[in-house]
Amino acid sequence: MILTRADMGTWLINLPRSTERRDRMQAQLQAVGLDYTLFDAVDGRANWAQLADSVDLPAFRANVGREVLPGEIGCYQSHLAVWRALIATPHRVALVLEDDVILHDNFLPALDLALSHADRWDLLKLNKIRAKLPMGQGAVGPYRLTAFAGSFTGMGAYLVSRECAAQLLPGLLPIRRPIDHALDRVDLRSFRHFALLPFPSHVEDGNSSTITGSGFSEVKKFPWYRRLSVYRNRLGALIGKGSHLLLDRMGRALATRSTRQDR
Repeated sequence: MILTRADMGTWLINLPRSTERRDRMQAQLQAVGLDYTLFDAVDGRANWAQLADSVDLPAFRANVGREVLPGEIGCYQSHLAVWRALIATPHRVALVLEDDVILHDNFLPALDLALSHADRWDLLKLNKIRAKLPMGQGAVGPYRLTAFAGSFTGMGAYLVSRECAAQLLPGLLPIRRPIDHALDRVDLRSFRHFALLPFPSHVEDGNSSTITGSGFSEVKKFPWYRRLSVYRNRLGALIGKGSHLLLDRMGRALATRSTRQDR
């Protein structure tokens, strides 16, 4: 499946009060010539009373080891809303951008190459917060498609197909962990969640997040003895994801070998 930018819609998620971030992102998008839709992010702090019912608080505490941050629930709901917007359009794929991203000089060529290989991924990250224990998934020109058996988080810039969005949306509520952690469990949802390496963009928030505060000041972890479930979950994720990715790669290798033999 070969796609182009004509098949893609672009959404920029921005809190209306974050004017400096919005101005910086708009200048970058204008410079590279990308048309986009500005999406007003869900304000978790201002709308917490309405958002709280969408969170399974006991599960969130057990999975994350701390209290929920209203901003991360607003972020979660913002991404889901963009996915719904994608499904309501004719676009085959969405480029979703948060407002603290720096686009590299190779961003457009990398984007075009990723779209031309859209049959090889379902959700493709174009930057990251964490990406541990890489497992290669093949080359795309000078880039590498890569999955991660370890933690793979961040939602700053990514491509998602409309089919993937439609498949995943029903299972993403209620909220039991941050959006990037929920999507990291590919062994539970079985979709191709890859990175394009080297990343053609990066996140730069000046160590001051609208979600976690300056220097993560809003993040208050529970004492270690209240986070035992978190450690169990991390071990389970490592085993589950690693096994899933290994079996998937073996299956694709066998399918390729069978196809070659048939020829």
